[in-house]
Amino acid sequence: MGDLIGTTATAAGVFTGTNVDDIIVLTVLFLSARATGRPRPWQIWVGQYAGIGLLVAVSAVAALGLTIVPDRWVGLLGLVPFALGLRGLVAAVRSGDDAPPPAVAVATGVVAVAGVTIANGADNLSVYTPVFRTLGVTGSLVTVAVFALGVALWCLAASWLGSHRRVVEVVERFGHWIVPGVFLLIGAMIVVESGVLTHLAGG
Repeated sequence: MGDLIGTTATAAGVFTGTNVDDIIVLTVLFLSARATGRPRPWQIWVGQYAGIGLLVAVSAVAALGLTIVPDRWVGLLGLVPFALGLRGLVAAVRSGDDAPPPAVAVATGVVAVAGVTIANGADNLSVYTPVFRTLGVTGSLVTVAVFALGVALWCLAASWLGSHRRVVEVVERFGHWIVPGVFLLIGAMIVVESGVLTHLAGG
């Protein structure tokens, strides 16, 4: 029982520590869903579960000694949210001041949401891999269950944060600039903080 409680507490701490920034992304997506109808809430939930699920799967495989993506290149995944943000920004510029603002969402489907989740959590691989490497089958299953519950709590919290009327009104008015800006910033931070630019510069 003590081991189960300890494993559960560790898994909860790992998930919370590595996914704090996901709250921002999810809140933006839920705000977009309420302001424009895209992406749909179910697409956010499914995309988030798919993204986290893939990160966990890759980490589990890496824990067995198989490296799918070299750590030094993982940061390139930051180009996914950056590209989505750039697309949204271009759409905002093309709309002009007099035209109706384009849809707020820059991630409009399950695949796009999952892609942003994976890119934003790419650095989690370096944390999840050693965790799974030290756990047995039972501990790994408990950890996966805790992560699954964590995703649900994250989505519920972000949905609540994105439900405030005044915030939605701001997004409806300025979201075609705010949302792409957030995704551009997130993508840039992932690329810069990963150090992948140094590897590219060094050949």
